[in-house]
Amino acid sequence: MPISDLVSPAPRQVRIAGALTALPGLALLAFGVLLALNAGDEPAMTGGNVAAEIAYYVVLAAGVLVCAAALLLGKTWARSPSLVVNLVVIGMGWYATGPSNQPGFGVPVMIIGAVVVVMLFQEPSRAWVLGQRPDESEEDAARRGGAAGRAAEREQHGE
Repeated sequence: MPISDLVSPAPRQVRIAGALTALPGLALLAFGVLLALNAGDEPAMTGGNVAAEIAYYVVLAAGVLVCAAALLLGKTWARSPSLVVNLVVIGMGWYATGPSNQPGFGVPVMIIGAVVVVMLFQEPSRAWVLGQRPDESEEDAARRGGAAGRAAEREQHGE
């Protein structure tokens, strides 16, 4: 199957948001790998299972990277989980900036999360996720069934 069959139309903001959403996923993956590499250096923790912790970070990274890839491919389902990921990223940046007194790390992290949230709420992104036609309002698109309604109409007309 060619990649062009997997890619759906999406505004530039959505694709940029997908690329930025990949950053925390890559960071989680790197953290999991570093934890695995250093696991043999530390004495066994009481009641701790380093393998489970590594698996947790790798699975979490995989979920975030799947959402990022789906935004890059223009899949509308990825918008909501990507928003949740980036709201968590904003919270992590706030914690690093304030209580942890690491503004050099926290401020850029907050900015990246905020940029993604703003991009996914801009008008072209909302119109894309609703399947809004150029000549209709958001309310009309929602009433019609949004992107799912538009896809059903295309199937009825044999497009």
